[in-house]
Amino acid sequence: MTERLTSRRRFAASTAALAGTALAGCLGGSASGGNSIKLGVLEDRSGTFALNGDPKHKASLLAIEEINNDGGIDGQQIEVFDPDPQSDNARYQDLTRRAIKQERVDALWAGYSSATREAIRPIIDREDQLYFYTTQYEGGVCDHNVFAVGPTARQQLGSVLPYLVEEYGTDIYTIAADYNFGQLSADWVKVLANENGANVIGEEFIPLSNSQFGSTINRIQEADPDFVMSMLVGANHTSFYEQKASAGLEVPIGTSTAMAQGYEHVRLDPPAMANIYAGVNYMEEIPTKRNTEEGGFVDRYYEKFPDAPYINEEAQTNYFSIYMYKQAVEQAGTTDQEEVKAALESGITYEAPEAPEGESIKLDGATHHVDHHMWVMRADEEHNIEAVEDRVIPETFLSETVGCDLTQEDEETQYTPQDFYEEAG
Repeated sequence: MTERLTSRRRFAASTAALAGTALAGCLGGSASGGNSIKLGVLEDRSGTFALNGDPKHKASLLAIEEINNDGGIDGQQIEVFDPDPQSDNARYQDLTRRAIKQERVDALWAGYSSATREAIRPIIDREDQLYFYTTQYEGGVCDHNVFAVGPTARQQLGSVLPYLVEEYGTDIYTIAADYNFGQLSADWVKVLANENGANVIGEEFIPLSNSQFGSTINRIQEADPDFVMSMLVGANHTSFYEQKASAGLEVPIGTSTAMAQGYEHVRLDPPAMANIYAGVNYMEEIPTKRNTEEGGFVDRYYEKFPDAPYINEEAQTNYFSIYMYKQAVEQAGTTDQEEVKAALESGITYEAPEAPEGESIKLDGATHHVDHHMWVMRADEEHNIEAVEDRVIPETFLSETVGCDLTQEDEETQYTPQDFYEEAG
């Protein structure tokens, strides 16, 4: 489990930063020092997380191309610093230092896994670098420099778990990857089960190296739950879905990790993903006009990348967060990072592909998270995808439970579900 990072109050540091801000604000223009704005985009195009990271990189380039073609940000064209981190956290740390100190990026997008985020976050905080983390994640990061704009476990599981309780019953069996993301997500399953009158009757944590699930499938069959919650991650864990189909395990499965990120419903042969329910803010198939209509996000993505296999959940998040950055810079009138952070904290909204016509998503300034439009997406026997429920779910753990308010007080903390129980007494 991730160590809870101790909050470091930074009044003195903030005062120094504000003094620097005033000078930078007077100078105006880009932190990179020219007539262009430089964005760092460190996403995996090779290595373990290439399947997830490559769509993030592509969607970032699409947003940047569109913005540049439309005149840039306040008339400044965007340059990109985007070497491949190769799914290597040590390389991520080196590239993050280079992005900040040598390339002098005005903002940074970097990393798929929570382990990567935590590997570079000390560097980000030491340099007060504006950083967008776009992966769906376990939640809880309250950090002055970090805008964690993907959906959290409480948002994703909080959309699909109540739906499955209502449809199938109250007995839940949890299987999750055996590292901080999986363990914290499993804790959130317990919290949400309690809130929805359900029970976790079994729980297993699976090492990332494990690809054989016969014994797990046997234990699920013996427990006979009403549904399974799966937070399996990575290539080895994908084999669970093929093996459960071969074993005839037909219990419904809810997930925050399958289909939307690694598009298993496209890559695996039916019926491996039959009766899988994903709680997501985005899949390529979500039925919004901005996403699927002619000339919409899907069309524009494949026009630029015709050989791309799928637009995953994180790709959309990279795309809309670059547009949110554009709005913040234009609102601030400068690329000075402290002033842009303040503009982002004012409550930027954007008509993202995930939001239905007439709706938008909002960046919550206090927590640096997004009130996402969440969808429950179901795969059938032939891997056709259907939207069975959708609604806006704010990020309430940070705002309501632990009281994170970065507009009032700087923090560099990651809160965990344990804080939920402590706050609840």
